[in-house]
Amino acid sequence: MISFRSIFIAAAILIMLSACSNRDFQGNMDVEVQNFTNVNQNGEEVSLADLEGKVWLANFIFTSCTTVCPPMTRNMSDVQDMLNEEGVENYEIVSFSIDPARDTPEALKEYISHYEADESNWQLLTGYTEEEIGTFAEKSFQAVAIPDPNSDQFVHGTSFYLVDQEGKVVKSYQGNKQGSEEVPFDEIVQDVKQLSAQ
Repeated sequence: MISFRSIFIAAAILIMLSACSNRDFQGNMDVEVQNFTNVNQNGEEVSLADLEGKVWLANFIFTSCTTVCPPMTRNMSDVQDMLNEEGVENYEIVSFSIDPARDTPEALKEYISHYEADESNWQLLTGYTEEEIGTFAEKSFQAVAIPDPNSDQFVHGTSFYLVDQEGKVVKSYQGNKQGSEEVPFDEIVQDVKQLSAQ
């Protein structure tokens, strides 16, 4: 016969477990972002320390990209709109240029002006070498960002990355439609919302 005390203990354990699962975000990555201090589209320094305590979405782009970057940037702008409509606050978007030689702050400012983006929490970063951003992308995001030897373009992934308040990459998403794989807009918004509430 099950006693009232046993039921009470079982219920207490379930409550504790559910509380833990709410705190511990379940992602598909677990990588620490390397320290950085770069320059944004307004010529202002932005560092990893500036993002501490905030949830942020990251991706890699370059302004002369003729293929995936424009749709990725549109998709990120749509994510931003959805987050703002949901009332999500204290989040940032960080787009790292992988063509720093050409992507000056002025070039990045011009690039983002073609999208309906809110620049108040969207940092487009430059101010490093190609080699530095390639190493940073690999170590911090397990991403490829290298020059294409056959053109003036770059080889890079199309993922969006979710970074938690402690600077850890916890999840990646498809940032551009690939075949039958769509951009998971709702999932991204809900994940940012959940992580921001913790």
